[in-house]
Amino acid sequence: MSATREDPEALVRYAFTTDMGKVALNDVLGHRIRIEFSGRIRCQHCGTLTPKSYAQGYCYPCFKRLAETDLCVVSPDRCHYADGTCRDPAWGERFCMDEHVVYLANSSGIKVGITKPANLPTRWIDQGAVQGLPVARVATRQQAGLLEVACARHFTDKTQWQRMLMADDPLVDMAQFRETLARDTRTDLQALQERFGLTAIQPLSDAGTTVLRYPVLGYPSRVVAINPQKRPLLEGQLIGIKGQYLMLDSGVINLRRYIGYEVAFSV
Repeated sequence: MSATREDPEALVRYAFTTDMGKVALNDVLGHRIRIEFSGRIRCQHCGTLTPKSYAQGYCYPCFKRLAETDLCVVSPDRCHYADGTCRDPAWGERFCMDEHVVYLANSSGIKVGITKPANLPTRWIDQGAVQGLPVARVATRQQAGLLEVACARHFTDKTQWQRMLMADDPLVDMAQFRETLARDTRTDLQALQERFGLTAIQPLSDAGTTVLRYPVLGYPSRVVAINPQKRPLLEGQLIGIKGQYLMLDSGVINLRRYIGYEVAFSV
């Protein structure tokens, strides 16, 4: 499932890519949809059939071998490139030794995260955030991860997905939260700048807030997660799409979790 935001005032638009082309999911809101999982799973890297998916879409050999499935991808502060133990140094050069942004997002509360500048606002959309605001520009992924760890002592780095799917968070003054974070992490920021250089980590005090709106007809009073491994046939009225979730009147499903799974989709 892909998401785009073509106009700042418009709803986020979602689409399925199928063998027959793209299906605009916003256009089928309110309709009954059917998603049937065949049970076949293909590794998103090598394409081989795998009995189980690891790290959201990989077979076990690729999961154990690839740099993009290493622990440091989800915990960038634990990057070991400098130790000479990166699984694929060329990939590390492309992915990790590049500029990143530390941000605040309003998604089930205020949270902190990191991403590449080119991934905004898509990263915020993936998290179902109604607002996003960059707070610092950082030279590498590891340095961004270290700053994120310091920020996470004051703001969570996790999204409460059940809460996110039950309502839109109220809009808040994100700049005020950025100022609070800058004050609370001043000592940490100075220590990182002394370690990596003043220009390696630069606060973004003038960046503006992005506001996001999602195609949702109504929110459920209780969130029920659908597990296709136990219930391979999903049917119901599509009442909303937010973050990585399809919201049906029969339950919700996180599609990102099932990358590589073969499905049949119909309206």
